[in-house]
Amino acid sequence: MTTEKLEVNARSYRWMAAPVVVVCVDGCEPAYLDAAVAAGVAPYLKRMREQGADLLADCVVPSFTNPNNLSIVTGAPPAVHGICGNYFFDRERGEEVMMNDPRYLRAGTVLAAFSDAGAKVAVVTAKDKLRKLLGHKMKGICFSSEKSDQVTQEENGIEDVLGLVGMPVPDVYSAELSEFVFAAGVKLMQTRRPDLMYLSTTDYVQHKAAPGSAQANAFYAMMDGYLAQLDEMGATIVLTADHGMNDKHDAQGAPQVIYLQDLLDGWYGPGTARVILPITDPYVVHHGALGSFATIYAPDEASVPGWIDRLKGVAGMESVLSRAEAAQRFELPPDRIGDIVVVSEKNTVVGTSASRHDLSGLDAPLRSHGGVSEQRVPLICNRPVAGIAAGRRLRNFDALDIALNHAKVAVAA
Repeated sequence: MTTEKLEVNARSYRWMAAPVVVVCVDGCEPAYLDAAVAAGVAPYLKRMREQGADLLADCVVPSFTNPNNLSIVTGAPPAVHGICGNYFFDRERGEEVMMNDPRYLRAGTVLAAFSDAGAKVAVVTAKDKLRKLLGHKMKGICFSSEKSDQVTQEENGIEDVLGLVGMPVPDVYSAELSEFVFAAGVKLMQTRRPDLMYLSTTDYVQHKAAPGSAQANAFYAMMDGYLAQLDEMGATIVLTADHGMNDKHDAQGAPQVIYLQDLLDGWYGPGTARVILPITDPYVVHHGALGSFATIYAPDEASVPGWIDRLKGVAGMESVLSRAEAAQRFELPPDRIGDIVVVSEKNTVVGTSASRHDLSGLDAPLRSHGGVSEQRVPLICNRPVAGIAAGRRLRNFDALDIALNHAKVAVAA
């Protein structure tokens, strides 16, 4: 073990003086916390915000799961770590692929650096799609709720997670998938006491339930109880989100969708353009692969300016950018985005072709994310923080910096 500072991706981190837990609550629009606290169902979160640090931050755009979780654990934007979506067009391979493989990661994580330096590190994530990325080159415990019945010492650094947690494997489309993450985090703190732990949930509830609804408040009440237990064990806790969430439907509850592939096919001929939706992952029932960010591949560079001008006139579009503009504005790797990037307005999503989106699984009006309108997220700590420059733009990937460099250490009674 060392007490020296570690430098990771050009940022310096102090060794933890007490166990540190960073929580990424998937889809946690700040209004969810406000509503749960106002309803009196989250007394610990109320205390955490009053007695610690209650801040707001910006996530990275596209405001999707993979880019933001990897930003949080690397302390850097996608331009550094390379993960700019859940899904992308791999130009080298000439195919559309999931961005779950660690080969796409271009930077090391803070988690791996601390484990290399001798810290006990643990990661629990809801969906298995993130596990290998979050645990890349990390020595320690790393598993998902989704595959919690398949853990091995060799692959995950732990055995019999179900026995430890005392819960069955949750359904991937359930609030219990996230509850398992919190329950596992508490049990790991009780039995293994990791120095550094990262907990990442799923946004199943947030896709279905608006802030202040009974379903949403029940979720945050559940979370509140587990966070209180982690606090009681002396952990410094920083909670943030990978993105917010907004209604993407009209007054009648019908999804408001720009079917971009259909639009471009009609303008320029079928197959002339390739539209990629970075929200796409294996779990599309609750959002139909519809989000507020898309990239477009044009047949040649000469087409791009004219396409951009025409797309800017489409109702529901917030921004239409060239690759260079998008890479600069959103800190993205230019070789992994299309020739054009489009961001839709707050209550609108972008699809490919209407025939390719199965919305039959939506049992509630569509709520989704991906755009600038979902960029604002909570950044709260159960300890007061000091030394943050006035006027600094806080990001969700400052979570580890806040926890390790700025949070005041609790004094034992």
